[in-house]
Amino acid sequence: MKFDTPAGRNPIDAQTVVGKPHDRIDGPLKVTGKATYAHEWHDATPSAPAYGVVVGAGIATGTVTRMELDAARRSPGVLAIVTADTAGPLHPVKRNAAPLLGGPKVHHYHQALAVVVAETFEQARAAAGQIRIRYAPQRGHFDLADAKQAGASLQTPEPDARVGDFEKAFSQAAVALDATYHTPDQSHAMMEPHATMAAWEGDQLTVWTSNQMIDWGRTDLARTLGIAKDKVRLVSPYIGGGFGGKLFLRSDALLAALAARAAKRPVKVALQRPLIANNTTHRPATLQRIRLGATPEGSLTAIGHESWSGNLPGGSPEEAVQQTRLLYAGPNRLAALRLATLDLPEGNAMRAPGETPGLMALEIAMDEMAIKLGLDPIEFRIRNDTQVDPSNPERPFSQRQLVQCLRTGAERFGWQRRSATPGTVRDGRWLVGMGVAAGFRNNLVMKSGARVRLAADGQVTVETDMTDIGTGSYTIIGQTAAEMLGVPLQQVTVKLGDSRYPVAAGSGGQWGANSSTAGVYAACMALRTKVAQALGMDPAAAQFEAGKVTAGGRSRALADAAQAGELVAEDSIEFDTLQEKYQQSTFAAHFVEVGVDVASGESRIRRMLAVCAAGRILNPKTARSQVIGAMTMGIGAALSEELVVDRRLGFFVNHDLAGYEVPVHADVPHQEVVFLDESDAVSSPMKAKGVGELGLCGVSAAVANAVYNATGIRVRDYPLTLDKLLAGLPDIA
Repeated sequence: MKFDTPAGRNPIDAQTVVGKPHDRIDGPLKVTGKATYAHEWHDATPSAPAYGVVVGAGIATGTVTRMELDAARRSPGVLAIVTADTAGPLHPVKRNAAPLLGGPKVHHYHQALAVVVAETFEQARAAAGQIRIRYAPQRGHFDLADAKQAGASLQTPEPDARVGDFEKAFSQAAVALDATYHTPDQSHAMMEPHATMAAWEGDQLTVWTSNQMIDWGRTDLARTLGIAKDKVRLVSPYIGGGFGGKLFLRSDALLAALAARAAKRPVKVALQRPLIANNTTHRPATLQRIRLGATPEGSLTAIGHESWSGNLPGGSPEEAVQQTRLLYAGPNRLAALRLATLDLPEGNAMRAPGETPGLMALEIAMDEMAIKLGLDPIEFRIRNDTQVDPSNPERPFSQRQLVQCLRTGAERFGWQRRSATPGTVRDGRWLVGMGVAAGFRNNLVMKSGARVRLAADGQVTVETDMTDIGTGSYTIIGQTAAEMLGVPLQQVTVKLGDSRYPVAAGSGGQWGANSSTAGVYAACMALRTKVAQALGMDPAAAQFEAGKVTAGGRSRALADAAQAGELVAEDSIEFDTLQEKYQQSTFAAHFVEVGVDVASGESRIRRMLAVCAAGRILNPKTARSQVIGAMTMGIGAALSEELVVDRRLGFFVNHDLAGYEVPVHADVPHQEVVFLDESDAVSSPMKAKGVGELGLCGVSAAVANAVYNATGIRVRDYPLTLDKLLAGLPDIA
């Protein structure tokens, strides 16, 4: 099914199941331990699995001169050791910046150099500790600020985006701001590690893994191994969090496959926690310069946003300027990216890549500019709203309710009680402040397919390789099929995460929910036609409701259509040119109240509110969970999260959950989420958009702005740790 015209009225609009707050249908499996995660496939193969432990590089760049393996080979229980010398030919793929198995060249710290396979995990770990590796290290580049200052290795990965004459407008602006902000490297820090079990049956490979994008993983694993794609099956029905860190093929899957081939039996590999930070991907650090120029009345005349980030050769930049191209009006604009070559582990997508770090800077800058102008921060944003793409005014937004988000949030949060003078509100030992920030995330869509079955008993089964990373995919896909076929949700079985099913959008980029349910919509439309024809009815006139099909004055049970045999339909949704005609985005307003200890500088979040405009909300209950989880991540990014770089040896020092500090329950206050009534007919037949990444975009800036309002101290260097506040706090007796 092609989606090339805005959706008219369709079966989803009935909203008897879709749009309602259903519990997650996979919830009982998760709380009873019956949902099988990647490392828990104990009886999926005839023979018991062996265990592999990965050995990571002890340098950031250089070469391996010698690997001493004999002691490890003699260790009890060892079945095989795989290195680059014994793995056979491995082919690079575009989605990996560096080889997943290194040697003799080392591209980054903790790059996998070997996997040791033994009968038990403990034996494999002990043997891995017996391997001695000799290196010839090389001098690396690990500091983004140094690279920016030197300038020699900086690349321009895409042409600067210019509208009007930014430099002239900025120089002539009545009120101007020129500030630089820093966001640090960050880890996905999911609870479930990257893990895989692999098994070969002849030349057929099956991997049970934790991966957000089934088809990407299957394709790249086949390409890396140099085998046909149809020889690889990838299974990932339950994923314990990914946040973008499991979008791509990583070393656990490749090394499990290589280890299983070498050991001639199934092998499980789970990356050790330090390797999740250093071996897999992370959100790269940024340095961002923002220049704003405005009239005395607060209309922006010049908007400039430049961002510097670093990556391995072949890696991509952190696109921190993308929201600035679209969020606020202004006739003269500059958006520019610079990419430095660094010898740190690969930087890549992490929840809301681009917009998250970009808004961490832009929305502080907007706060600073509002103060310079003597305007309320909400009023300043409203004055610079736009209903069209600022660089192409003939291209309108399909839906844009940013102003409504801000006004609704201000009323619900009690913004009128905020003191405009920083540092003037006290609650005992706490300085109290409020902050606001706009949230923005583009609405992305992707081709997505599904297969739907109708059995003689009326049971409906949906099959698609879509994944569920704790986001509620099972439930909203079930809701979609139930709505389309007029049956209760309990009558729908949803099967996900297997490459034997039709290729779906996968979980990433905030495209998953809208695209995958639209694919189920397409398959259900095809099945509705088959059902109507089987019942001798006009498909265009048939109504599906309460387990019955009605048309032309006749009514039959849905199950009657399958009495001669199961009916099966398969289709996909393909998106055409509407993205070119309309700018499709999601919007939010984030409000935060903080308390800052007047003596220690400790910051505590007191309450939070997110008001979101994100198309039709398919399931308000699971969508709320998405947003409060994102808000919690925003607390961490604002106050504690930072991968600390050892600038001598080129690795992330705090590479475990003891040193990389994420928010815990005690850090999370009352959180409120409001969804504005919206349906976007330009987005998809579902009239929905994504919301899971929008909930993070802008949160950290709202925290930073609240800290400023509480203390009068402006911090432009994340995270806002107490050492950055202490010197500016008032003297106390």
